[in-house]
Amino acid sequence: MPGLDTFSVLSWNLWWRFGPWEERLPAIVETVRRLEPDVAGLQEVWVADGTSSAHHLAEALGYHVAVEHRLELDGVGFGNAVLSRWPITVAEAVPLPGGDAGGAGGGSGDEQRFALATDIDAPAGRLPVFSTHLNWRYDHSHVRQQQVRVLCGAVAARRPRSYPPVVCGDLNAEPDSEEVRMLTGKTSVPVPGFVLVDAWGAAGAGAGAGHTWSNANPYAAAEFEHERRIDYVLAGWRRADGRGQAVSCRVVGDEPIDGVWPSDHFGVLAELRA
Repeated sequence: MPGLDTFSVLSWNLWWRFGPWEERLPAIVETVRRLEPDVAGLQEVWVADGTSSAHHLAEALGYHVAVEHRLELDGVGFGNAVLSRWPITVAEAVPLPGGDAGGAGGGSGDEQRFALATDIDAPAGRLPVFSTHLNWRYDHSHVRQQQVRVLCGAVAARRPRSYPPVVCGDLNAEPDSEEVRMLTGKTSVPVPGFVLVDAWGAAGAGAGAGHTWSNANPYAAAEFEHERRIDYVLAGWRRADGRGQAVSCRVVGDEPIDGVWPSDHFGVLAELRA
């Protein structure tokens, strides 16, 4: 991209309208303002009354925005979004399979997950960016594997493109899970010849464990679960000229703003070679 060595990508789960959401929204806006990402993939975006948490961010900070949802909780949409400094020319939802996800909790387990697929008119040309959120339950690895197969097919098919595709997501899976290994080529890949690179694994691992679900966050600690890394920025294999290579990655959104924690998740901010 002319005049730029890198561009930044944020992935962050905004925790819908859970907790003190009206107090959290300004903290989310201020966190993103400080980070100044070029592109953001957001999950658990609320959608209601002709607006959304992502629209609030876009209006406050001057971003282009695309939002989709398939699920409603108490009449309020629960979805994914993409923010971009550059125009978003295409936005469409890619449904992900629910699978036979019943289990100890009963019910069908279909959480109506999808990937929001966008094309961004970036300075160097078409940049495909996806925001997704996979099934949450511990015993749903088999469902997440089905979802990853569909996701990889959709990402690999996004052509023509001027830049390796970028996938942001709360995958609800740790790096050594089969579903993340499928994405990153550490086991059999769903689409021959196609692999994604985990920005944290490539450029952030020296900074610690990278936990995005952390008991340092009181909202997460209240769930009595173990700490883990489940939020990702992934990029397609770098081009011969280096475009797409992750050069840095860090955990963000990991401190309160004026005493308010923005979300129950921490986010991930990666810099990719432009």
